[in-house]
Amino acid sequence: MIIIGFESSCDETGVAVACTERGLLAHALHSQIAMHREYGGVVPELASRDHIQRILPLTAEVLQKAGLAMGDIDAVAYTAGPGLAGALLVGASVAQSFAWARGLPAIPIHHLEGHLLSPLLAQPRPEFPFVALLVSGGHTQLMRVDGVGHYELLGETLDDAAGEAFDKTAKLMGLGYPGGPALSLLAEKGDAARYDLPRPLLHSRDLDFSFSGLKTAVLTRLKSIEKESGPLDSTQQADLAASTEAAIVDVLAAKAIKAMKQTGLKSLVVAGGVGANRHLRAKLQAAMKGLGGEAFFPPLEFCTDNGAMIAFAAAERVKAGLADLSGDSHAFTVHPRWDLQDVCV
Repeated sequence: MIIIGFESSCDETGVAVACTERGLLAHALHSQIAMHREYGGVVPELASRDHIQRILPLTAEVLQKAGLAMGDIDAVAYTAGPGLAGALLVGASVAQSFAWARGLPAIPIHHLEGHLLSPLLAQPRPEFPFVALLVSGGHTQLMRVDGVGHYELLGETLDDAAGEAFDKTAKLMGLGYPGGPALSLLAEKGDAARYDLPRPLLHSRDLDFSFSGLKTAVLTRLKSIEKESGPLDSTQQADLAASTEAAIVDVLAAKAIKAMKQTGLKSLVVAGGVGANRHLRAKLQAAMKGLGGEAFFPPLEFCTDNGAMIAFAAAERVKAGLADLSGDSHAFTVHPRWDLQDVCV
């Protein structure tokens, strides 16, 4: 079965085609970073309007890359949530219209399930069961994954997600948008040991996270430095970026390894935008090697939001018998807030 998938939950427009037998066939992505940079963050109305402009040209591009025509598609998938309501409606409307016009089934996909399964697009790919660390701008969760649709929440953030901590700290430091990648790039030049920053909940018995206090600690340190010596020079700025990154990575790694020990599993999957962080990857790979296990990551191009993970997740749900392929109804809704447990078997 050949499935076309649409992703439009926030500020990336993604379209991809996947096959239940052959895997991912083709994908294309447009990022809105350049547009939103002027405003210092995502503007929902502009994001929705840009999705409208991009989604059909990307669809044509993907079909051409895959050597397919519209008539070759057997099902349509789309991100139904969570995300920005207006942005989600663009992808959902196009997908459902496509499905209705051609009499095809439409498969709503949970955005986090797409991220959760995206490391399966890499080689080597992990085998079930595994522990997954979902870490992005809006979510930080640890999940036990026993199969497609079989997800158990082990721990999650109580406030800011790790990606938010990167972005908000970068904004405090005047690094521009998108903040997370800018902070990580600057951190490469800094001394992570120079500034002692808190590691919230690092030694708690549970697997939950908290990052809002770290942002406050960085703000306090910034004010202290400026009071003592004026605006940060380039070395101080790099050192503060490195110290912030180290604090976030330390907490993520410690909690992930604690989850591995508690579950007794040997495979750790890391997904989401922060999963592209070089220091996080290196720390987790070393820690898993010490446990006699292995850490798996999606290809860098699939760490951020993309259509490939949506089309692929739909194909996996079809193979697992978890997708409604009747095509009887094309009524739909989107879910700006949507618990992953709602799509579990």
